[in-house]
Amino acid sequence: MDLAFADVATGLDPRERAWTQELTYGTIRLRGRLDHLLDGHLRSGIGSMEPGVSDVLRLGAYQLLRMNSVPSYAAVSQAVDQTRAVTARPGVEKVVNAVLRAVGRSGEDPERFPSFEDDPVGHLSTWGSHPRWLVERWLARWPSMEVRALIEADNQVPRVVLVPLDGRFREAAEALRTAGIDARTMAVPPALELPGGTLPEQALGVVPRSVIQDPAASLVGIYADVTPGSVVADLCAAPGGKALLLAGRGAYVVAGDRSAPRLALLRENAGRAGVELGIIRAEAARPPLRPVPVVLVDAPCTGTGTLRRHPDARWRLKPGDIGTMVATQRRILDGAAQVVAPGGFLIYGTCSLEYEENEAQVDAFLERHPEFRRGGPGPVDARYLDERGQLVILPWQSGFDGAFAARLVRVA
Repeated sequence: MDLAFADVATGLDPRERAWTQELTYGTIRLRGRLDHLLDGHLRSGIGSMEPGVSDVLRLGAYQLLRMNSVPSYAAVSQAVDQTRAVTARPGVEKVVNAVLRAVGRSGEDPERFPSFEDDPVGHLSTWGSHPRWLVERWLARWPSMEVRALIEADNQVPRVVLVPLDGRFREAAEALRTAGIDARTMAVPPALELPGGTLPEQALGVVPRSVIQDPAASLVGIYADVTPGSVVADLCAAPGGKALLLAGRGAYVVAGDRSAPRLALLRENAGRAGVELGIIRAEAARPPLRPVPVVLVDAPCTGTGTLRRHPDARWRLKPGDIGTMVATQRRILDGAAQVVAPGGFLIYGTCSLEYEENEAQVDAFLERHPEFRRGGPGPVDARYLDERGQLVILPWQSGFDGAFAARLVRVA
């Protein structure tokens, strides 16, 4: 979604872009809540409308309920004009006009939704704006109050965090302040939090030798505990955040990915940051490498730990996607195991919260590969580690994205 938005937002000034991003991301993030409200004013529900008209209704409702900068009459009028552009069916613009005026009058009072106490699934899928199947899945695993906290975290606008590759946080903060960006220093993990509304490219233009990275991803890098001078094979590297951080700390990183467009983005990021990487196009399950001391698998996953950052993902995910990802991860791990040198480490990580992709995936790998065992974690606070030394970051506890990582050592 980020790349798609960047393409269509080209040419907008920073203020227009920020407004458009709030409207777009906010509408997608709260789609479940908006649909519940719209359903109350549509005889056959929003699912009966043409897709283009449904989108117009959602965008209009979000402006009415959430964007105080837009007068109600202007939001409704704009929606009516957009309706005429997306459908030729007569009379639809009158329906849009009437429905949005009704939504504007009734608002988004929580009492219009199922109560959390009586119907937690109904409440968290409508007011909480998450797919029902995912809510049910999480409620089967965690207490309802924790799931509620997770969903509330998903519906927050994520912070923008910058990490200087050279560790010179004071100098980076001063440069940002000189440019009018008042960054706040974070202690754990070390980083600079940027004020709301800051565009990542603005900050990277001021401090090019840096990456925009959520603290959870930074903690994975710290957990990996890669010593300066090590050779690291990052098998799923693009767009390159972890590879750049490891290289910035003195490792030589061979960064691979199977996607040519994503590798182009990785090259662009490395060039901006002035970091040398060995970049190869390769399938992670069949890495064309000789054994190296450290292999990093930042595996493709369902991404359920990053739904606040990628709000469209919650609506694209299907229950069967978990099994598909588990099979892909298994193939990549088996391939990665072949290029870990004796005594070397395999770092497996995801941005998923799902047990099958994380703990169960590592357990199954260790059963297939007795030459590996769990290694001790890097210098990470114990509150982010489980009883087996694996990194487990939960959004409602940390305030970060969700992440998982395991550090596995090849002993034979």
